Amino acid sequence: MRHTVPFLAALLAATPIAAQTIVFDPHLDLPKTAATPGWNGLNDPSSQFDLARAQSGGLTAAAVALFVAQGPRDPASLATAQRDAIARDAAIHAIADGNPTRAALARSPADVRRIVAGHRFAVVESLLNAWPAGDDVDAFDRWYARGVRIVGFVHAGHNQFADSSRPALQLGDRTAEHGGLSPLGRQAVQRLNDLGVLIDVSQLSDAAFDQVLALSRAPVIASHSDVRALVDASRNLSDAQLDALKAKGGVIAINAFSAYLHARSPQTTEAVAKLRAGYGLSESGSTVLSPEQQADYDRRYHEIVGAEPRATLRELIDAVDYAVKRIGIDHVALSSDFNHGGGVTGWSDVGETANVTAALRQRGYTPAQIEQLWGGNVLRVWQAAIDARNPRYRLAASG
Repeated sequence: MRHTVPFLAALLAATPIAAQTIVFDPHLDLPKTAATPGWNGLNDPSSQFDLARAQSGGLTAAAVALFVAQGPRDPASLATAQRDAIARDAAIHAIADGNPTRAALARSPADVRRIVAGHRFAVVESLLNAWPAGDDVDAFDRWYARGVRIVGFVHAGHNQFADSSRPALQLGDRTAEHGGLSPLGRQAVQRLNDLGVLIDVSQLSDAAFDQVLALSRAPVIASHSDVRALVDASRNLSDAQLDALKAKGGVIAINAFSAYLHARSPQTTEAVAKLRAGYGLSESGSTVLSPEQQADYDRRYHEIVGAEPRATLRELIDAVDYAVKRIGIDHVALSSDFNHGGGVTGWSDVGETANVTAALRQRGYTPAQIEQLWGGNVLRVWQAAIDARNPRYRLAASG
C-alpha cells in the first residue's frame, strides 16, 4: 500500500482491506490539466484524481464537478463562464468516453451499481455554482440531458439563484443579497425536483439552506461540508442544520478539506483581516476590485491560509464520528474535494482512499456501516430524488 500513514501501517498489514462493492466520492473537481487537448483522466500526476490511482486506492465511483468560479454578473463574464462550463462538461465526459474499458458515465444509482459490478469506474457529473445557467431554469434541463445529476447553486459568492455562505467581498458582495434564495432560486428548486436531480446544499448561506429544505420535495445532500461545532466556519453545518438534514432524509458528506476540519490560528485570522482591510473589503459591499486586484488578492489570501498545517485523517474521522453521533449513520458519507483544495494527511489523493477505510475500521465501524459511509447513503438519497420527480420532465436518459 503506497503512501500509507504510519499509524495505519500495522492495521493494513494485519487486516487486508476487503474490496467494497461501491466506494463513491460525491465531490471532487477536474484538475487544471483537464483543459489540455487529449486529456482523459487516465494518468495525471499533477492531479489528485486519475483513473489509475483510483483503481489502486479502491475508489470505484465519483461525482466530478462541472465547476466555474463565480465572477462579475455582467453579460461578457457570463458568456465566458458558459463557454468554460461547456469545455469542462466535455472534459468530464472524456474520462468515460476516452477510457471505455475502464470507466463509464452513470446517470442513476442503478448505473453506478452496474458499472462498478462490471469492474469499471462510475463517473457521475455534478454542477457546482449554477451561475453559468444565467436566468433560465430551462438550462437545467439541458445540463440534465448531458448527464448532470447533482446541482449546487453557489460556490464562493452570491449569484442569481442564492446567497453563499462565503460572500465574494472582492466582487462587492454584501453579507446577504437575497435573504437566502432568490425567486429564480425558488423556481430552480422546483425544476430540479421535477427532473429528479439531487440538490446539493453545500456552500449555501444558512437562510438559503433552510429555504431549500423547506421547498424541496426530495431529500438533499451536502456533498462537501463539515461540522460547525468542531470548526466555527460559515461553510460548515451547524447542529441545527445537521438535524434538519436528517429530518429531510438527507446526507452530509464529511469533506477532507483542512480549513474546515482544523481551525485557523489567531495569527492567520488576523492576517486575513489585515489583507481585507488593505484592499478596503468589508461586508457592506462598498468595494469592487479590478480583475488585476482580484488576482493579487486571491494570491496573497491563499499564501496566508496555505501556511496553516494540513488537517489529518484522524480529524476527518473525528468529524465523521461527530456527525454519526448527532444524526445517525444513515445520514453521513465522505468526500474529498480533490483538485479544489481538498486532501488531508493520510488521504492526499485517490490512491490513498484505502487509508480512510482502514481508519474507519480502527474507530470501530463495521463493514456494513463503512459501505453506508462510502456510497450507500448517497445512492439512497439520490434514488429518493429520482423517485420524487415529475413524470412529464423525464427525458430520454436512464435513471
